[in-house]
Amino acid sequence: MKQYILLLVLMVMGAGMTVHAEDVNPVKVGNVISGHIIEKGTEASLPYATILIVETGQGTVSDENGEFVFKKIPAGKYTLRVQLLGYETQEKKVTVSNDFTVDIHFLMNDDSILTDEVVVSANRNEVSRRVAPVVVNVMNSKLFETVNSTDLAKSLNYQSGLRVENNCQNCGFPQVRINGLEGPYSQILINSRPVVSALSGVYGLEQIPVNMIDRVEVVRGGGSALFGANAVGGTINIITKDPVSNSFQVSSTLSNMNGKVWEQYMGANASLVSKDNTYGIALYQSYRNRNPYDADGDGFSELGKLNMNTFGLRTYYRPTQFSRISLEYHTTNEFRRGGNKFDLEPFETDITEQTKHVINSGGLSYDIFWKEYKHKLSFYSSVQHTDRNSYYGAQQNPDAYGKTKDLTWVVGGMYVGNFEKVLFSPATFTAGMEYQNNSLHDIMLGYYRDMKQDVRIAGGFVQNEWKMNRFILLAGFRVDSHNLIDNPIFSPRVNLLYKPTDKFQARLTWSTGFRAPQAYDEDLHVTAVGGEGVLIKLADGLKPEHSNSFSGSVDWTANIGHWQTNLLLEAFYTGLDDVFVLEKIGQDEQGNTVKERRNGNGARVYGVNLDGKLAHGRDVALQVGFTVQRSRYTKYENWSEDENVKPTKFMPRTPDYYGYFTLTSAPFKNFDMSVSGVYTGRMHVPHLAPDFSVIPENYEYSYIRKDELVHTPDFFDLNLKLNYTFVLNDHIKLQLNGGVQNLFNAFQKDLDKGGFRDSGYFYGPTQPRTYFIGVKITN
Repeated sequence: MKQYILLLVLMVMGAGMTVHAEDVNPVKVGNVISGHIIEKGTEASLPYATILIVETGQGTVSDENGEFVFKKIPAGKYTLRVQLLGYETQEKKVTVSNDFTVDIHFLMNDDSILTDEVVVSANRNEVSRRVAPVVVNVMNSKLFETVNSTDLAKSLNYQSGLRVENNCQNCGFPQVRINGLEGPYSQILINSRPVVSALSGVYGLEQIPVNMIDRVEVVRGGGSALFGANAVGGTINIITKDPVSNSFQVSSTLSNMNGKVWEQYMGANASLVSKDNTYGIALYQSYRNRNPYDADGDGFSELGKLNMNTFGLRTYYRPTQFSRISLEYHTTNEFRRGGNKFDLEPFETDITEQTKHVINSGGLSYDIFWKEYKHKLSFYSSVQHTDRNSYYGAQQNPDAYGKTKDLTWVVGGMYVGNFEKVLFSPATFTAGMEYQNNSLHDIMLGYYRDMKQDVRIAGGFVQNEWKMNRFILLAGFRVDSHNLIDNPIFSPRVNLLYKPTDKFQARLTWSTGFRAPQAYDEDLHVTAVGGEGVLIKLADGLKPEHSNSFSGSVDWTANIGHWQTNLLLEAFYTGLDDVFVLEKIGQDEQGNTVKERRNGNGARVYGVNLDGKLAHGRDVALQVGFTVQRSRYTKYENWSEDENVKPTKFMPRTPDYYGYFTLTSAPFKNFDMSVSGVYTGRMHVPHLAPDFSVIPENYEYSYIRKDELVHTPDFFDLNLKLNYTFVLNDHIKLQLNGGVQNLFNAFQKDLDKGGFRDSGYFYGPTQPRTYFIGVKITN
């Protein structure tokens, strides 16, 4: 009997060894691609490289020996693309046969400055950044790690031409400016879909955790108008993580702001992919809790209380080799509150701004290819629903509660065709149609405000991209029919790329755009200077804002000995006509302030963005960016309701000089460090006086007597982070990290105090000196 048992055990072990051997060394049969990823020069195997079959979208990751395999690939010609952080992206053509295995090797060149990333925001198609017809800057997980950011708002300062500011001491409303233009001039996309509405855009940057993001693509100016003509300032396209391999990551960070209050962050990611790449799913979860921070000891918060949970997923299924269905979903539950007396109900305090958000978003797309993947047809839909309960009030106002429901959805279809010749050269033709709808219902019964707003946009776009030896010419247009505008808006754009070598690109861009009138946007966010409600109406005959944008750039890459360098210099100009302005026209029967949105004159924004990169392998890498610009109205504009206050030509809250830098170094095998900083130049910021008729005579704080346009000081925000990584086994790594953000505590010194403060008078760095420690486990 023992002999039979021993024989059975040996048979099972042998079967297991056979299966394992088959996984490691695939049998040389047909319809298989196998390969090896190697570092050029050292011949060392490179694990965890991403290998993608471009035509089908199938992906895998090289194992610990740098090897990979694709099975059950139909016979035909394909393009393999290999990407690994710190190395140049490579592509090779392969021909798959029914009779034998294709074996291919990739020798990877070092590319620490990341100039050859794949982007989609230039023309709606995946292309190398080097041949994109417009300048596309990319932020990825490496930058998020370097600057220790937990959400998108903390990351965007590290691109030239971009600046994130906090516009409110109470609620912490973050806003991004691109090339000096405020938030409503920029379009935020999630996986190339415009589902971020005016309401969700108020706090949206802080509600997107970085552990859901694969990369962020930024197009400055209107060069990416194909995604929407209202992208006057630029486009921020958030690409969420797609399942590529079986992996997981767990991280946690504990922070302390200036020795006063604590903040906790926890994040988790997991990705599962089937062996044959037929289906996959990526999951993410994040939690964040921040206590309110009072910088000046007056009992009122400069950074409010924040509690946020986010969960999401992105998954795909391939019904056939030539089609793919993708599904994404994410949900956010957020509570934020600023003001004072946090242990009391909002209506029992001097000032409270409080919101509770429940946000659900999702998207579905279907892609189908034919004729050896030269043609592609895509259908897509995305939706976002926001349910918000709020309180914006002061001086124990029981009427300041509100409720808002917001639904945004978009459906569309797009065709992409690659042709051997269109007129005079090979070309890629892209055309599509999409329909957007935004329905908002905002209620504040105490202010007798019950506002409904419906925005409907039907759009179509066409472009052709001619690809010549040294030139790429892209010409296209978008037509939008907007229910708040009488006539359709025609928005053309032209882009020209000159590329004599892979190391040098020069670009010229011209585009037009518009910004449609609507009653609800950030202007309706009540800052509670005196606790009064604000109602906004549209003036009769209100016209949309129109823009003309021009830019020119040169992008040069060179190797100097063992050092890699890259320099990007971009000049930009945007002219705005019929700029929207808000003017107080009186009060309604309930005593609420009524403002009217009218057309003002124009504005001109122009300047230069500079980006520089220098790297010596992974030993040390430096990236710097700086912007010099002017943002001026064409005529003097009133910024205050006080007739005795002088108008200005300066666009408020826009410095003429700002920039950033990041420096990373890995002096030892398991130890690395980073230093980063953000510079904000002087700017003009409105400082509003309170309504003295409602302030008690013996109130302890003093206030300015008249509205002032303050010329602020400049700031430099310096950060330091240290990391040490323990290799627990071949697959699992444990990283311990710690550091200081805003090392020298560069923070606004002249904050308003007390219950009648101008909470909108807030500028400079968005958080004080902050100490942090963290842990991360990855496989």
